[in-house]
Amino acid sequence: MKILVINTGSSSLKYQLFFMDTSEVLAAGLIEKIGESSSVITHRKHPYRTDGSKVSKEQAITGHKAAISIMIDLLTDKNTGVIETKKDITAIGHRVVHGGEAFHEPVVIDQDVIRAIQEHAPLAPLHNPANLIGIEACQESFPGIPQVAVFDTAFHQTIPPRAFHYAIEHELYEKYKVRRYGFHGTSHKYVAFQTAKFLNTTLDTLNLITIHLGNGSSMAAIQNGKCIDTSMGMTPLEGIVMGTRSGDIDPGILFFLANELKMNIAELDTLLNKKSGLKGLCGTNDMRDVLEKRKAKDPKASLAFDLYAYRIKKYIGAYFAALGKLDAIVFTGGIGENSSDIRKGACENLEALGISISDGLNQINNGQSRSIHSDDGKVKILVIPTNEELQIAKGTMEVIG
Repeated sequence: MKILVINTGSSSLKYQLFFMDTSEVLAAGLIEKIGESSSVITHRKHPYRTDGSKVSKEQAITGHKAAISIMIDLLTDKNTGVIETKKDITAIGHRVVHGGEAFHEPVVIDQDVIRAIQEHAPLAPLHNPANLIGIEACQESFPGIPQVAVFDTAFHQTIPPRAFHYAIEHELYEKYKVRRYGFHGTSHKYVAFQTAKFLNTTLDTLNLITIHLGNGSSMAAIQNGKCIDTSMGMTPLEGIVMGTRSGDIDPGILFFLANELKMNIAELDTLLNKKSGLKGLCGTNDMRDVLEKRKAKDPKASLAFDLYAYRIKKYIGAYFAALGKLDAIVFTGGIGENSSDIRKGACENLEALGISISDGLNQINNGQSRSIHSDDGKVKILVIPTNEELQIAKGTMEVIG
């Protein structure tokens, strides 16, 4: 069974083709700057094999339908391809950012699903419309092949009302569905299952705190395998500090900035989503640069690091309280998997909760699932690499049977 996973942006198309018998990535690619004068195409055949190959080129691509046509050519070409025809693809799984309250699981795409994705576009205006472009282009280019939507928000739909409601007028929830939804659900779900596998147990026996750290970052409290709370909210802006997003902030600051600096809604949106977080604190949103500047004794970078790690630690304490019992803390994502400094900073001085990190084990960055807690730690601390695309492929396969 071959599953094609599609992640469509407003001007990009990312894809991976999986052979599900072995979970191998047969091919992967990224087409960027769609609709611009010169689009960038990167395609890898057997990207994780020693005999794999890479193709990079630039050409004008007018739209997403043209980009998908190029993707099909690359997948079926005798030199770059891994299938004979597009009919060799069993199904296509699409990443869709926001499913609101309508979707708790992956679902086969039909007109009702498309309509629902459109209705949720105001909740994710930068993502859902772009996701729909990819869906509609694939439906036209792959007639008869099942298309499945996998939602970033679905895993968090088990959160109870006390965790997803905001303390504002209830009518805003009833009419406009203003509530916490959470994101990165595909990643949190994947690493939760991988944690159970790593610990040789079943997920429904585990209480976990999963920590996805990248340019966008979020945390989830998972009780007996089900998410009961998560740090992102109605949008991906709430929660811990991120690359360019502020995370939690006093909303009164927005009133102050509007009154004193006469900033409008668009300016406030840009400030909190694109000019805040690590970038706002020290001028860069790349944690690798922050760590280098910190080593060079840059005070702003040191503040950014300390604040970033401190916010994670606060959420660990809060989710420990919400769970009552904690089996493991799980780090994932580009920063979570690769930065020993951040992992150490987030877990320091939590020995009273049974959380104790091993300096030696924490320094090992081998790209594998691993334990990094000390021998006397009651709570396991793990690093589990995420694979959102594989989780989308698995969800797609489950839906189509």
